[in-house]
Amino acid sequence: MGMRLVKRSVNQDDVSAYHLFYADAVGSPGSDLTFFDWPVPRERRGNNSITRTYLRVGSGESLAWWAQYLREKGVKSGEIVERDGRLTLDLEDPEGQRLSLVDDGGVGEAHPWDRSPVPAEHQIRGLGPIVMSVPRLEHTDIILEHVMNMRQVRSYPHPEYPQHKVFVYEMGDGGPSAELHVAELPTLRPASPGAGGVHHVAFRTPTFEEYDAWAAHLQALRIPNSGKVDRYWFRSLYFREPNGILFEIASDGPGFAVDEDPETLGEKIVLAPFLEPQREQIVANLKPID
Repeated sequence: MGMRLVKRSVNQDDVSAYHLFYADAVGSPGSDLTFFDWPVPRERRGNNSITRTYLRVGSGESLAWWAQYLREKGVKSGEIVERDGRLTLDLEDPEGQRLSLVDDGGVGEAHPWDRSPVPAEHQIRGLGPIVMSVPRLEHTDIILEHVMNMRQVRSYPHPEYPQHKVFVYEMGDGGPSAELHVAELPTLRPASPGAGGVHHVAFRTPTFEEYDAWAAHLQALRIPNSGKVDRYWFRSLYFREPNGILFEIASDGPGFAVDEDPETLGEKIVLAPFLEPQREQIVANLKPID
């Protein structure tokens, strides 16, 4: 996909697994897609889960380039279609993770990586909408609108179950980089987590002051949550919406370059300071990756 590996680390709660962060050239907040390498069976698809991750590209011409490129690489992908008013190309990775490329019109700043195999004008610009599936919208809507201050702005037919709808929630200024899409599928069985599935979705908050305010907000509403978690490169706060889907609120800073030269991000295993005393043991238990 031509993204840059900007942080090569481990899951801080299970150091037997890598935590790999892929993003644009500078590791911009809102551009990173992350992976754990747990050896687990394939996900059983279903409700109460995150079902698709959109990645933004800058034009319809870029989508056409990607369609040809994916065919040449033997990647399972569909045709370019219009969905929710935007040109979209669906694909799956080898483990069945569902991704889509979406034309964002080239709006906003981009940071192409000069060592990517993908030409700069066609590179992934950042994350787009995230799609999740629930049996009933009612309780999730309360969390999104009245706790997280999102706005329900429209709906469209579900691409696989056209008799049901996907409801679009936007945050901030809106647009494809600031949307959560919620499919309401009353008869779909619950998903079982596994390879190809998505563990959680993270929502940005720009400053530590706003991050602290979110922690106080959840506590005031008595919403069960993780409490403040310092991940060193950012600060996290976790809670589950009513169907059990894990949400994270994450600060933008201090960023991936706080402990690495921006020119060599992701080239070596980096650990948060509290894990450094265990480095030898942790690294010995990891499988080498290129």
